[in-house]
Amino acid sequence: MKLSQVISKMAELFSEAGIESNQADAEILLAHLMKISRGELLAKSMSGDELPQTLVEELEDLVEKRTLRFPLQHLTGWAAFRSLELTVGPGVFVPRFETEVLAGHAIEHLHALGIEKPVVVDLATGSGAIALSIAVEVPGAEVHAVELSEDALNYTRKNFAKYASGADLRQGDLAEAFEDLNGQVDVVVSNPPYIPDDAIPIYPEVNLFDPKMALYGGWDGLNIVRDVEKTASRLLKPGGRLFIEHADSQGEAVRAILLATGWQEVVTYQDLAGRDRLVSAVR
Repeated sequence: MKLSQVISKMAELFSEAGIESNQADAEILLAHLMKISRGELLAKSMSGDELPQTLVEELEDLVEKRTLRFPLQHLTGWAAFRSLELTVGPGVFVPRFETEVLAGHAIEHLHALGIEKPVVVDLATGSGAIALSIAVEVPGAEVHAVELSEDALNYTRKNFAKYASGADLRQGDLAEAFEDLNGQVDVVVSNPPYIPDDAIPIYPEVNLFDPKMALYGGWDGLNIVRDVEKTASRLLKPGGRLFIEHADSQGEAVRAILLATGWQEVVTYQDLAGRDRLVSAVR
């Protein structure tokens, strides 16, 4: 079968399974299987190339898993985040496009500071997406990150070795982390678990496959946010800034937490869809 026909059939099956990004997923998954780039795949498809018969059985297995809503990133073993290609899989939260906005605001602020070696802490780093984006895009930044889950750290350590082997990655509870850095940090950033315990994520990829530790944040979803606030408060220098992601319905509640504990310049930012998704505040 020609590659163009394979891609069309895959996209059709994915669409029937409720996958919105059906065309892109088909191209990415097939390119992964063929060990070529997506651009090379499309070029071969336009040239009328056919799928090698030796790959048919493996492709059928991948397509079946994706229609069962196995995350695309679990099937390929990587996730794109800004300029990075991160190793991911079962046990680690797959970084989302929305969180690129959080990382972007932190990076812009760090550049604006004009400090030669700003000190940055990422609380609940997961795959390392935010911390490593900062390490790559803010040369000279002293990056520290903490993650509690050993399952997640199996991937995080690989990503740090690839992009920032000199950065400080620790295992531990963010509520107790980095006592040695109290009052020394310029920026704290975090994408903590913030889904209320009784809420069910609408996407099967999230509900069935993302680690529960990375999703749920107590009865109102804000228990870990409160811990982030306390830790950031002791870590930051006077005038240091916190960036924290939240659900689109939690902006007012997160601002209230920060205002009640003495933070200044509490500002909500929106994601690319115009939804309130992160708060910045100054200590």
